[in-house]
Amino acid sequence: MPFAGHPTVGTAWVLAHLGEIPLTGETTRIVLEEGVGPVPVGIFTKDGRPVASQLTAARLPEVGPPPPGPHALAAALSLETVDLVGPPYVPEAVSCGVPFLFVPLRDRAAVARARLNRQEWERVLGSYWATEIFLFAFDPELPGSDLHARMFAPKLGIVEDPATGSAVSALGGYLGVRDERADGTLRWVVEQGFEMGRPSLLELEIDKRAGAVVEVRVGGPSVFVSDGAMEV
Repeated sequence: MPFAGHPTVGTAWVLAHLGEIPLTGETTRIVLEEGVGPVPVGIFTKDGRPVASQLTAARLPEVGPPPPGPHALAAALSLETVDLVGPPYVPEAVSCGVPFLFVPLRDRAAVARARLNRQEWERVLGSYWATEIFLFAFDPELPGSDLHARMFAPKLGIVEDPATGSAVSALGGYLGVRDERADGTLRWVVEQGFEMGRPSLLELEIDKRAGAVVEVRVGGPSVFVSDGAMEV
């Protein structure tokens, strides 16, 4: 993949946690080279320890061609057409290096009910610009969250992903152009992975200037789960 958000955020945090990156105050700035280009990452510390990190997308959001209609998308997701919401939150494909099709649903229950119908997905999206699907609803489970989401990426061999930083980066472009605020920093907290039993919280920020999205940032805290060693 040319760009993967959570590996970027996690790698920066782990390198700092292991002492491979010297920490320089409350925020340490590094750059990781990826297929999309140089990706700036900030590592945030507390009491001298890394607690969170945040990437800045190397590419600004790019909107793809119009997607298939709501009936076709609902069938691909084993949902009813009424589960999709209407304008301005219509299905749209956006990329910050990896294209995703964003499908807004009416509530968290609809997000939970979604099941990828592989036959319909192949028929409807198999040759489309964005084959990966990011479902979301403005109906979060936790206080402090703004969206509840899931991501299916069958073409990448991922049945479902518990956290997708590259998708949330592109989501910043989707949400940003629909927000009436023309200038300033906009923020959202995105829930993902809850249906998998692997809950994650993704912190999304965008900067807008004169109505245009000029920067996208995604990050959050990381947790050290396990380590290992290889004998050569």
